[in-house]
Amino acid sequence: MKIAVLPGDGIGPEIMAQALRVLDFFKAEGMPIEIETGLIGGCAVDATGVPLPDSTLKLALEADAVLLGAVGGPQYDTLPREQRPERGLLKIRKEMNIFANLRPAILYPELANASSLKPEIVAGLDLMIIRELVGDIYFGEPRAIEMRNGERVGYNTMIYSESEIRRIAHVAFKTAQKRGKRLCSVDKMNVLETTQLWRDVMIEVSAEYPDVALSHMLVDNAAMQLVRAPKQFDVMVTGNMFGDILSDEASMLTGSIGMLPSASLDASGKGLYEPSHGSAPDIAGKGLANPLATILSVAMMMRYTFNQDAAANRIEAAVKKVLAQGLRTGDIYEAGTQRVGTVEMGDAVIAAL
Repeated sequence: MKIAVLPGDGIGPEIMAQALRVLDFFKAEGMPIEIETGLIGGCAVDATGVPLPDSTLKLALEADAVLLGAVGGPQYDTLPREQRPERGLLKIRKEMNIFANLRPAILYPELANASSLKPEIVAGLDLMIIRELVGDIYFGEPRAIEMRNGERVGYNTMIYSESEIRRIAHVAFKTAQKRGKRLCSVDKMNVLETTQLWRDVMIEVSAEYPDVALSHMLVDNAAMQLVRAPKQFDVMVTGNMFGDILSDEASMLTGSIGMLPSASLDASGKGLYEPSHGSAPDIAGKGLANPLATILSVAMMMRYTFNQDAAANRIEAAVKKVLAQGLRTGDIYEAGTQRVGTVEMGDAVIAAL
């Protein structure tokens, strides 16, 4: 089990340290885990001048799975675009061809009061957002800022091929088959031809999955419905830009983005696993970050790449036990619970394991 570990920037090294403790736990039990570490993001720019060094890309391509912390920080915002940490993240996704991003939004009962919505609206929430990750306006060409008629004009290209839509559709339908057999496809077909094609292909693929109920929703309505009645959804599937926005919105239904893992998979099941949150430079180095999303990303890695469902279940059960014990990092803290730091939360998860 060859795992490339890329701690990244900000709180990345702190939360990664706790995830590595979980991997060490299973390695001590006899799992054949091999770990190699590489640079990505701002720390890579500082060391090498580029956000994704060739050595890191080689490491990622040769590994069975990649575990990533977080990238970015305000000190890099003024760099040329190709040097910014986020470009390293986009490039590694593209080079690994990890086209399917799976981001669960699960509300643990103990955190119902941490959500910004009323408990009765979000209690029992368990939805999966599947985002196409290597196409759409983020990668479309042409793209530029140029001068036209004496003023600056910026443009980007939203583009999807039929085959790109079809392959993410199969992932979404198969995921729905394993859950509640309901799939909602999100588009903006009333004004965007790209997403008219998206809807057409989704309907065509649905014929191969008669046991899954397919519905469609325009993205603006989907954003509203996620806040109004999120439990109506089981699995949602959408393109890269809409998925970026909707999955972050869904994350706050659970009380904290610090609780949400994610998996980005290629056609073979090889994946890049990372917490849904960013590098949080304001709390970096203070021992305050919530490591649970990264630890839960390890659980997703065990399940989706290594087919170690028992290990994944044990990690998730350990997280639930820690929350039931009342331990909370600052992002999910409320009166009557015990505030702990990053390392203490890691201690508790290892103890629960």
